[in-house]
Amino acid sequence: MKVLGIIPARYGSSRFPGKPLIDLKGKTMIQRVYEGAKKSTMLSDVIVATDDQRIVNAVHAFGGKVMLTKDSHPSGTDRCGEIASNFNDIDVVINIQGDEPLVDFRQLDILIEAFKDSNVQIATLGIKDIDMEAILNPNRIKVVVNHENEALYFSRSPIPNFANSKENPLTQYPYLRHIGLYAYRAETLKRIIQLAPTALEQIESLEQLRWMYYGFSIKVVETSIETPNIDVPEDVEKVLDAISE
Repeated sequence: MKVLGIIPARYGSSRFPGKPLIDLKGKTMIQRVYEGAKKSTMLSDVIVATDDQRIVNAVHAFGGKVMLTKDSHPSGTDRCGEIASNFNDIDVVINIQGDEPLVDFRQLDILIEAFKDSNVQIATLGIKDIDMEAILNPNRIKVVVNHENEALYFSRSPIPNFANSKENPLTQYPYLRHIGLYAYRAETLKRIIQLAPTALEQIESLEQLRWMYYGFSIKVVETSIETPNIDVPEDVEKVLDAISE
């Protein structure tokens, strides 16, 4: 199985412009993501996908692989799709978040392992490390699964709803928090980037609901590993504290 790791990296983030190039103890964030991903022995190759020449130059400077993409892509999935279209021999594509400089290769490996099942079209991660604050927080995405650990729904709202619960809901149901790392069969990725947006996806602001709406299944692989990401400048300090080298 040939697996391509793609790291979408956009310079013009509305909340933190230029964040792929911020310095994190002597290395840019994009370099730390790239080097972390390369630790996976299950990835055939890793490529940064960007719309900005400054990021291209930075990746070349540390010896990484990078490709320029259109600047009109609405999501990292679309950016991955453009890169993947250049390869005819790829079986699986994994979308590696460009804002997670402490990416753990073990998360990548367990996602890739899911594709040993020929029925898996898309795979993502879920974690049971969740408290009531996270359940109620619309910035923490929740997911419910069926008996095959396939997603039934993702939401910013508490799911399942516990309005009728007479006990602590955390003791009644194994709530799962979504970790937004995705892998796709190459053929599936080609198809999902052609899908029209849906009202369901737009009201929740969750693109995976579009895929499910059109009938694609998403395998949710449980993990106990979570690494901090950098969304806004205030997140940098916690990442710096966790960097050991």
